[in-house]
This record gives sequence, structure tokens and C-alpha cells, in this order.
Amino acid sequence: MNRDFTLQQIAEGISKSVLNASDKDLEGFQKIIDETIKLREAHKNLHKMVQSYSSSGVHRSYDQKT
Repeated sequence: MNRDFTLQQIAEGISKSVLNASDKDLEGFQKIIDETIKLREAHKNLHKMVQSYSSSGVHRSYDQKT
């Protein structure tokens, strides 16, 4: 499921508890956001690598010894 949110939609969806959170809570939330962004970028890069590999025609075969 892929759903894109606008910045306005995200801001409108923030609960009052987050808006009234302490600085410490917000710092923790910021760390979660930062790591989520890193994960998202890594996922995009991995997807590009897989597509590039798949379309390159380079496929490896392995001999299975049993």
C-alpha cells in the first residue's frame, strides 16, 4: 500500500498530545523521524539497485552440489 501525504495532511493529523509534548519527547520523536527518513532512502536505493540488476541481463548461476 503506497500512500503519499501532503505536508498539510501530516500537520493536520498531528494529535494534541504531540503538540503539547515536552522537549525531551519531541527530541525522541525527531530521532524516529530521522531514522524513518534514512530507512525510506535506503529502501529507494535498494529498489533502484534491484531494478538495475534485473534489467542489466547479468544473472549468475550457481552449481548446487548435493
